[in-house]
Amino acid sequence: QMAAKINEAHDHIAKAEKYLKTSFMKWKPDYDSAASEYSKAAVAFKNAKMLEEAKEAYLQEAEAHTNNKTYPFTDMQRIPEAIQYIERASMMYVENGTPDTAALALDRAGKLIESQDLAKAVDLYQKAASVFENEDRLRQAVEMLGKASRLLVRQHKLDEAAVSIQKEKNMYKEIENYPTCFKKTIAQVLVHLHRNDFVAADKCVRESYSLPGFSGSEDCIALEQLLQGYDEQDEDQVHCVCNSPLFKYMDNDYAKLSISLRVPGGGKKKAPASAADAGAGGAGAGEADEDEYAGGLC
Repeated sequence: QMAAKINEAHDHIAKAEKYLKTSFMKWKPDYDSAASEYSKAAVAFKNAKMLEEAKEAYLQEAEAHTNNKTYPFTDMQRIPEAIQYIERASMMYVENGTPDTAALALDRAGKLIESQDLAKAVDLYQKAASVFENEDRLRQAVEMLGKASRLLVRQHKLDEAAVSIQKEKNMYKEIENYPTCFKKTIAQVLVHLHRNDFVAADKCVRESYSLPGFSGSEDCIALEQLLQGYDEQDEDQVHCVCNSPLFKYMDNDYAKLSISLRVPGGGKKKAPASAADAGAGGAGAGEADEDEYAGGLC
């Protein structure tokens, strides 16, 4: 009977793969039918106690649904079920001494659920990071943490994001990737300023001076200008730093924080053009503005 279940599962997998194939007469994969076959295969594998294969079939089912942009909402509700199954399977991998497989499965699950449930995706990426960290696979762990941090920012969970970014920074320091530590400091400062916590933002920058190469780097100079502008409620200086390429071309979630940053209390504009500018033939305001931002940083 067990053999029959296994054969049945493999039949469903073969059918699913056939539905995904394209040919001269069939231009588009039939994701809907493939998902249905993967679902049946998963159940058959589960009944045959072949959990590794069942998990893979559930993942493939979920991926087929994700690729099929016309799926009905009811099918979307199957994804959380598949995710639960993947989590259970990944715990088994850890217990059975194959943690890499567990972490990769959690990462894939995170990607699948991201469009539906950001908080769940964060949870899965953090679990994947823990599995990698326990194996001393810090490069992989920090990549997972990075995904979690960005999604926390996207949900405006800034307190949690600040903690997560600090963990990333510590890991990058441990693997001696200092330039990325500098970038994480920028992310931290943006998060803390959006939390209206200037003291925490300033502390992140002070601590970074102990990192080799930070002092005098473009990151360091920009951050000092940003903190000074924020502290003095100088809207122009903050705008100038936050719209410089260094900030604007960060990961999208951080770039949005940068562009939307405002100084407390509404801020004050810099004094009008100085006497030296006035002497230069009274250039139009537009030109002066253009010139101010041309060099990137203030």
